[in-house]
Amino acid sequence: MPGDLILLTGPTAVGKTGLSINIAQNFGTEIVSADSRQIYRELNIGTAVPSNKKLATVKHHFIHSHSVFNNYNASIYESEALKVLEKLFEKYKTVLMVGGSMLYIRAICEGIDYMPDVDKELRNDLKKKMETEGIESLRIMLKNIDPVYYRETDLKNPVRIIHALEISLMSGKPYSSFRSKSNKERPFRIIKIGLNRDRKELHMRINKRVEKMIQSGLESEARHFYPYQHLNALNTLGYRELFDYFDGKISRDKAIELIKRNTRRYARKQITWFNKDTGINWFHPDQEKDIMEFINNNITGS
Repeated sequence: MPGDLILLTGPTAVGKTGLSINIAQNFGTEIVSADSRQIYRELNIGTAVPSNKKLATVKHHFIHSHSVFNNYNASIYESEALKVLEKLFEKYKTVLMVGGSMLYIRAICEGIDYMPDVDKELRNDLKKKMETEGIESLRIMLKNIDPVYYRETDLKNPVRIIHALEISLMSGKPYSSFRSKSNKERPFRIIKIGLNRDRKELHMRINKRVEKMIQSGLESEARHFYPYQHLNALNTLGYRELFDYFDGKISRDKAIELIKRNTRRYARKQITWFNKDTGINWFHPDQEKDIMEFINNNITGS
C-alpha cells in the first residue's frame, strides 16, 4: 500500500543535493529526481549533476537516464515517474523526490494535461518562420490563435511559443484548452518541503556555482554540443549563452555574466512559483534537524 512521498524542492543552488542524501539515508529509501536537465546522460557540468560519490551513496532515478537526442517532456516524465514510484512503494513506506523543475513537480503532484502528438515538419516550419521573419511573427500568430495563452506565457521564450502554436495548429483547438488545471488523484501522500536562503546568500552561491562550472570545463562541454544546439534539451541555461558566444554574438566574459544573471532570474522565478503552493513547508537548508523532525511527525504512522 503506497505511503508517503517526501518532496524536497527549492530554487537552483539552494543546497538540495547534500540534504537529500542525508534524508534518504535516514529513512532508508531511494531518490527520484525531478530535475529536467539532470535527466540527460550526455550533460554533466552544466546541469550540476550530483557527484559519482553521492550517486553511489543512495540509489537515484532519472539521473542520466535519457538522451538529449530523444524528445522528452513533463508529460512523459509523469508517466514514467509514476511507474517508478509504484515499484518503489512496494519496497518502501517513504520515498524521496528531489528537484526544482516546476513542470516535473507539477506533473507528479497535480498531473500534466494530455497533449496531442506533434508533426515534426510543422515544428520545423515554425522554426524556419522564426529564423526568417523573427519571433514577433510567431507572437502575432499565437495572439490570433490563442489569445488566452498569449496573455499567460513568456513571450520571450520561443520554445513555449512554438509548442503552443504546433499544438493549436495540429488539433485545431487553442493550446490553452488542453490546460484544464484539474488535479489528478495520487495513491500516495505528498509531504512538501521547500528550501530557501537569504537572497544575497543564494545569489552568491549561484555565482560561485557558475564559476566552478566554467573552471570544470563547461565551455568544452558546450562546444561539443554546439552542432546540436537546435535540440530542445540544449535550449537551457549555461549552454545557450555559450552558443551565442560561439556564434560571435557576445564575448566569452559576457556569456559567463549572462549565465550568472539568467540563473539568478530563474531562481527568482522558481521561488515565485513555489510560493503559490501553500502546501510547501519552508526551511533553511541548515535546519536539517528541524526538517528530519518535521518529516518524522508527518509521515504515515507517526
